[in-house]
Amino acid sequence: MPTEKTLASEIKHTERSVLIVGGGPAGLAAALMLAKRGWTNITVLEKRAAADYYEPDKSFNYLIDGRGQKFTDFLGITDQLTEIGVPNTEFYLTRIKPDGSRKTAKLPTINPNRKTAYWMPRRAFVSMLYQEIVRHWSDQITVLFNTNCVQINKTAKLEIVAEDEKGTVSKFVADLLVGCDGVNSIVRNTLKEWDKSISDKFEMKYFPSASSGLRYKVLSLPPNFPLDNTDNEHAVCDMAYAIHGAFPERKRAVSLGILPIKNPDEPRTANIITRPNNAVWELKNSIEVYNFFEKAFPQLPINQILSSEEIERFALSEGGYFPIPQYCSGLQFLLTPANTNSSAGVVLLGDAIHCFPPDIGQGVNSALEDVCVLNQALSKSNDELDHALPLYESLRLPDTEALVRLAQIGYPWQYNQAPLRSKLWNINFLIRLLLSKLLPFIFSPPAFFLIQNNQLSYKEMWVMVQRTTKSLYVLGLLLICGFLVLAFRTFVN
Repeated sequence: MPTEKTLASEIKHTERSVLIVGGGPAGLAAALMLAKRGWTNITVLEKRAAADYYEPDKSFNYLIDGRGQKFTDFLGITDQLTEIGVPNTEFYLTRIKPDGSRKTAKLPTINPNRKTAYWMPRRAFVSMLYQEIVRHWSDQITVLFNTNCVQINKTAKLEIVAEDEKGTVSKFVADLLVGCDGVNSIVRNTLKEWDKSISDKFEMKYFPSASSGLRYKVLSLPPNFPLDNTDNEHAVCDMAYAIHGAFPERKRAVSLGILPIKNPDEPRTANIITRPNNAVWELKNSIEVYNFFEKAFPQLPINQILSSEEIERFALSEGGYFPIPQYCSGLQFLLTPANTNSSAGVVLLGDAIHCFPPDIGQGVNSALEDVCVLNQALSKSNDELDHALPLYESLRLPDTEALVRLAQIGYPWQYNQAPLRSKLWNINFLIRLLLSKLLPFIFSPPAFFLIQNNQLSYKEMWVMVQRTTKSLYVLGLLLICGFLVLAFRTFVN
């Protein structure tokens, strides 16, 4: 039977107001988690126009794996992933060479013993979360689209100033402010100004990666677009494609990477990822773009695939850059006004605390796991913020740092940005994989395989990777010593 203290706490936290900045996966997931816990006054500010808003240059595809499914399991909506996503167990990749020859294969890097993961467009997943709010939690959660957070003030509570697309300014008062607003988070930057005791707590710490700084641009392609000039073969929605360009020169070499989707009527998106000095970034107008792609991909009927509007949009787009792996050590901030028994607090989730290139597919999954860890901290603290937020930080920070370290080495050379380095990395990958099968008690699988195991924490993975690296150094040293001894004996004899 609930104690008097427990009942008082439940009344207290259900009456508290929550303001979430950012209505992407982390923000909507946080809102749903808090609503399920009984919080009733939750507002989400989202700068985009709608949950399914289509941004060509940000039309990312997500792979929701077992780690991300911890959240969907908690909410009871994992079965919906099968309706909007393509399972990775059925992930086939067709490579199309410039001469039109094709080869289809099932990717060998998928571990069949792990929980099935699902590929889907970003907007499909975000829309799924938003529809869950509309159907079941609209009395507790309000999502304001086309609304930006412009200022955060410390008063007796937290005052948030927002502005919509019409320039209308609104003010909100919150007991809990949740920052899910990305790597350039206004929430985290505000905390950086407030925090005077540890000057670098909310500063991002950067770690170099071979894929950082690569540029990307996205082409929008029609559904079932033709794969050859005869119009006999067309793209299949649940098939991935790697379409290789004809230019041999490194500065002009481009490929189209197309991930699978569930809906056959939805447009496809092709990622172009290159070094910053590639010629594709020098194309100034639609004529130059069309001529470049027609010569780069002679195996495709470019005139049928790319509309004049898409060519013009691509020419005007600046694309984007892969970020440097980074994290901050401050995940929360408590504001306890004088002469009061209540606390207000700020907590950060997702890209606001850890950001990295898409090499290991953990951006959305780690953000959803952040939400699960916050839920765990709230459960252990009876939803009292002054205990829950520091506990969340202590539970999540070790994994946050380890995650960024794993992003450095997980799969950074997959974009073939330096062919020789890519080959050397592949050799290292195969050596680790082989040794892990021969001597599993000494050597761990490569990081890219470890990440597929959602039962392991990022910290545990990083420890295993470091241990294997040390073992490889010892093995290498022993082999060198053995070779020198053998050479010495041969010389003496």
